[in-house]
Amino acid sequence: MPPPSLRDLVRFLNIFLPASLTLQHGLLIVATLFSLYPLYRLHNNQRQERGQRQQTAWFKALAQLISESLQPHDEFEYWPPAVVGEPEKYASDILQDIGAIYDAIGVGEGLTDPSSVLPKPWPLLCTARLCCLFCTQNGEQLHTLRRREKLQKVWLLKADYQWTQAHLVVAHCVACKADFYPDKIVYKDPTNTRIQMLEFDSKYIRISKHGIWVHRNLAIAQERSIVRFRAGWSNFALYLNEIIDSKTRKITSRQSQRLFLEHFARRLLCAHGKEASDFLCAPNPNSQDFAKHLRSILGENGGVVPGAMIHGCTECTHSKRYLSDLVGEGAQLDNQAGVLADIPPVENNDELVRTTNEPQNHTIPAALQNLPRQMETPVDGTPRGYVRMAVMDGKSVGHRKCALDSCKMPLVNYKNGRFCLDHLQLEDICGIIPCGRPVHEPGAATCDLEAHINWHKTYQNRFHRLSFPGVQRVMRRQQMASNSGNNVPIRRVQLPSLPGAEEDPVVHTFRAKSIYCLQTVQWACGTPIGWGKCYNSESSPQVLAILNKIWSDFPTLRPSFLAYDDACDLLRHIATQDSNSPWLRSTKFVVDAWHYIGHKATDVLCRIWCNPTPTNGSQPDLIRVVTDDNGHTHLTRAFNTETAEQLNSWISPYESQLRQMTDVNFDVFIHALMMLYTEIVEERILKEGNQLTDNFWEEVL
Repeated sequence: MPPPSLRDLVRFLNIFLPASLTLQHGLLIVATLFSLYPLYRLHNNQRQERGQRQQTAWFKALAQLISESLQPHDEFEYWPPAVVGEPEKYASDILQDIGAIYDAIGVGEGLTDPSSVLPKPWPLLCTARLCCLFCTQNGEQLHTLRRREKLQKVWLLKADYQWTQAHLVVAHCVACKADFYPDKIVYKDPTNTRIQMLEFDSKYIRISKHGIWVHRNLAIAQERSIVRFRAGWSNFALYLNEIIDSKTRKITSRQSQRLFLEHFARRLLCAHGKEASDFLCAPNPNSQDFAKHLRSILGENGGVVPGAMIHGCTECTHSKRYLSDLVGEGAQLDNQAGVLADIPPVENNDELVRTTNEPQNHTIPAALQNLPRQMETPVDGTPRGYVRMAVMDGKSVGHRKCALDSCKMPLVNYKNGRFCLDHLQLEDICGIIPCGRPVHEPGAATCDLEAHINWHKTYQNRFHRLSFPGVQRVMRRQQMASNSGNNVPIRRVQLPSLPGAEEDPVVHTFRAKSIYCLQTVQWACGTPIGWGKCYNSESSPQVLAILNKIWSDFPTLRPSFLAYDDACDLLRHIATQDSNSPWLRSTKFVVDAWHYIGHKATDVLCRIWCNPTPTNGSQPDLIRVVTDDNGHTHLTRAFNTETAEQLNSWISPYESQLRQMTDVNFDVFIHALMMLYTEIVEERILKEGNQLTDNFWEEVL
């Protein structure tokens, strides 16, 4: 049967469709009927059996789908409005002659795929703007956009994971010379320099300078694979290539990385409340320059999660409590008269000294002794207020840095380099410190001393095949062997000592170092607040610097409590270095419950000021009174102090790929992970109904 002509289509529209339908809906019904032909075949086939009804379940499905096609759909940009009248009646009228309709439009049993009779035009990549964004006067746009040049043919990976060729159209303003692409705008700033601005709501994203575009849905699929499967850029590229099953065109790891950067740049900038004009860079930057510019806006070597400071839920925010509240609830306290600043006298701890054989640590900074005490009852006429707890911990994951311990600068060459730009000249100096002699040949790591050359060879034989998964595997096997109690010999290779070396083990620069840990801060519910880096150790000065940086713009939103595994040393450092530190007035530092059991009982500062569950009533905000099934009351912790450990365990699967990143990619990736984890926690809080209510704020304020 020959395909229908245009005259046949017009005749079909006049005969079978109601006259009140618009041309838009008529053409829409034709396209819908093409896609629904498989259901008609099933209906027609079932009707061949004896005793079948006139309207089968397939027929009812056809009626439902045709009726839905006549309804407006907001998710489609150019979908026509709803029809006038009842869509169900129109669908019923169409289905009365469904067989004749399919004959009229040329769809029959000879077609294996009904959609094959419809042409498949190339997708069009074009800006959604109609007028120039920059040429305005009195708030009105002045110039319409023109076509800059001829249509360009590009490759597009569609949302259905199929490659196709597409037409790229670049719009142009003849007045300011701005070029409007589907995903960006390139224009001149007041200094006559060409810069580009991102289009946040672009449907298509370019991931290669060679004309490779992808649908935005693929970026969402990459985001989901990162969250659910901890997939890296290379793994996602391999996954796409297997799904596409194309032998002529593949997605590379670099293109997958660019897709990540383009997508999360838009997501992160929107989350941080940035406008499109806040992200301006040179036109068509490479991935590294693009990531550097993005990091400069989001935060370098640390940052604050957007919206975290004003977060509140029942898991991390509680109303202020007093000793009288605990007594009224029937709490059985060890010492109701005990308060925060009361230091037990030495003579009361003689038994503790005899059992532990350790001297008492009564080195209490004067700044702590002068702090105001916890009130036992609320002041009449004042708001009760509320308290929030933050939790902090370090995760031993990081990127590589300069081989010198004292240097924090990033590497020039992350593939096989060892030094930063400031110490790049040390590549020509012997790597054993403090030799200082030049290397014996270009590219060598040591001088011409035989002992240094041999020691470097021994080092290479020991470490040149090391990989992060391999080290993890060896550590797991050693841990399993020690836990099993079996006398399994563990092979430990020791590097030999070097004659003439001043230190043992030998200090060298044969391999780039790594930052010590990633320091994360989150609320007691798990919502991340911010993060930073500790370079050489998790020392109190570095941790305090991270806290100061996170709350530098939010001095009035410091947490009431901060749980940290080394809170006692951090508190001692703050009180010793600055007795007027705002942290001493705003925040109480406590050790998290897991690490507190390992702290020395002889440390008075830790026992009195940093106890996460004081049972003497000195910190009513940290404990709750619960009643069991037998009617007995018990004290329990009011906050979860282990949320930092939970976040660290969530980050652990990303550890291997994070260690191989540059400092720029590391920072951008951590910013993205913190945002994704925040969304996971907020979804859980909303699902469990733990958000704060208006009644809570009326009570505390």
